[in-house]
Amino acid sequence: MKLDPFYLIVDSAGWIERLVPIGVKLVQLRMKDLPEDRLRAEIRRAKTVCAQHGCQLIVNDYWRLAIEGGCDFVHLGQEDLATADVGAIRAAGMKLGLSTHDEAELETALAAKPDYVALGPIWPTILKKMRWAPQGVERLADWKARIAPLPLVAIGGLNPERLPAVFENGADSAAVVTDITLNADPEARTREWIAHTARWR
Repeated sequence: MKLDPFYLIVDSAGWIERLVPIGVKLVQLRMKDLPEDRLRAEIRRAKTVCAQHGCQLIVNDYWRLAIEGGCDFVHLGQEDLATADVGAIRAAGMKLGLSTHDEAELETALAAKPDYVALGPIWPTILKKMRWAPQGVERLADWKARIAPLPLVAIGGLNPERLPAVFENGADSAAVVTDITLNADPEARTREWIAHTARWR
């Protein structure tokens, strides 16, 4: 399986409607603390836009709603993996991505036979408080050697200037949140990311 090298992560269908038409081909919808009917509506809107623009949609955490909505992909953190029904996800024909931050988490992730593995934070990140120190790009090379041929996603503190180091050390896709969503011109920054990742596409 091949992932697009530019992996956008946003927290609403509104962002997807705004940025996917620019040329985004891989996006994760990561929403927190919304009522179920609102989550359903957001997934439905996101799925519609992604289908129109040939973009892969990954739903974070809400695997039951992702199955119900006929989505192709779900991404789980380690806490969510512990309570998820991986068999049901597989039976629905969905692909599974998993987050990892250390050796123990990588072992847990690989035991679940995911379709890709994410490693982070590579650099310090302002997105959320992390109990893990930045991993550095050297850890990417180690992870890739251990998970190959599975795709490896790098996340945490990424920007266009840091992409060569990420891909040269084994990442297949670079995930981004705040470098785009907190940018003064998210559309222009998205175009920059698309251009900067073109050589790995």
